[in-house]
Amino acid sequence: MIGLGFVGLTTALGFSDKGYNVYGYDIDQKKKEQLRKGNIPFYEPYLDEKLNQHLNKSFTIVDDLQEAVNNSEIIFLCVGTPSKIDGSAYLGYILDAINSVTAHLKKPDFKVLVLKSTIPPSTTSESIKPYIEKLGFEVGVDIGLTNNPEFLREGYAWDDFMNPDRIVIGQEEDKSGQIVEKIYQLFNAPIYRVTLNTAEFIKYLSNTLLATLISFANEQSLIARSIGDIDIKKAFQVLHLDKRWVGTPANMTSYVYPGCGFGGYCLPKDTMALVSQSLKNAYSPELLKSTLKVNEIIKEFVVSDVAGRAEEKDNIGILGLAFKPNSNDIRDTPAKAIIECLIQRGYKNIIAYDPMAVEEFKEAYDLPIEYSSNLQSLLSRVNHVVVLTAWDEFIKNEESIKKKNVFDYRYIYN
Repeated sequence: MIGLGFVGLTTALGFSDKGYNVYGYDIDQKKKEQLRKGNIPFYEPYLDEKLNQHLNKSFTIVDDLQEAVNNSEIIFLCVGTPSKIDGSAYLGYILDAINSVTAHLKKPDFKVLVLKSTIPPSTTSESIKPYIEKLGFEVGVDIGLTNNPEFLREGYAWDDFMNPDRIVIGQEEDKSGQIVEKIYQLFNAPIYRVTLNTAEFIKYLSNTLLATLISFANEQSLIARSIGDIDIKKAFQVLHLDKRWVGTPANMTSYVYPGCGFGGYCLPKDTMALVSQSLKNAYSPELLKSTLKVNEIIKEFVVSDVAGRAEEKDNIGILGLAFKPNSNDIRDTPAKAIIECLIQRGYKNIIAYDPMAVEEFKEAYDLPIEYSSNLQSLLSRVNHVVVLTAWDEFIKNEESIKKKNVFDYRYIYN
């Protein structure tokens, strides 16, 4: 374990607790001296107890990095990646650690490097891998390379590590991924082996969502203050009683999932109204304004994506007109704006189908398109299908739908 800070020490002691022999190395001599005395240089529940339980038994702190490298099959890099002035991640500590580790590697002794440090998507593939190969090691042949993002909360790190809700392993080749997966099998948690970029993105997806939720709550408090006579604490306490926060059929995970924009009666109307009301009270809600802007940008992307891969003369099938499945509500549905933009782009052969909302859509919007009474009829007439609503019927008929060129903007297919 290279780096014995919050993440590195928790990871080291966690693997020790599972019965693995772990070597810990850190360039900070003072920190190592503290740890050898059984003292944690930061506060984190349970770590001091576990340190004293495993120190000099299954967990050994070394001064000689070569000892750690020689006796390890897997080498975790748990060093810092602080922000540079421009906001990008500083990789110097990782590169220094790689230099130190590779200096003690001897071919053909295959070791797997695991990047535990938080690094932006594409860093491992575009920066770390080329750097290692410049040092004379072919990744996947002479050395293994994976990334393994951490999901540890300060104050709960021990429980989070020992009882994870998911384990993510980014890999480029199976050999390295299999070696890392094997040591995690004792944790009885779902293990996801994905591409290097995907693993890095999952970590940032998690952190940026949390950051956005906090800023959303803060912006809402500022809106409430600008309007006045609003009990902010009580309002949020009541918000938390919404059944969607817990395991109902339409829980919050269904909202935190990409699509082609939100629609329906409430979300567009109410978001625009609150922005308007805030502006009237001299507060500009930038996050909500951006929310509305992104809702338009995603629809523009859909149209541009289709236009980039389908010719104007082609028959285009639209799958889904309601703004969400199991509903015939077509108010402010993204399908309307997307179809209108396709027509403006010159696409005249558009055929649409929805299991429930065809008549409602046809009556509400006077658009020069055709409608199909069933899925199979539509598929027999089109070259391309554009999935705009995640109906179960479209999921169940994946095989027949995938015989066409599919634009899946609800991410319902693998």
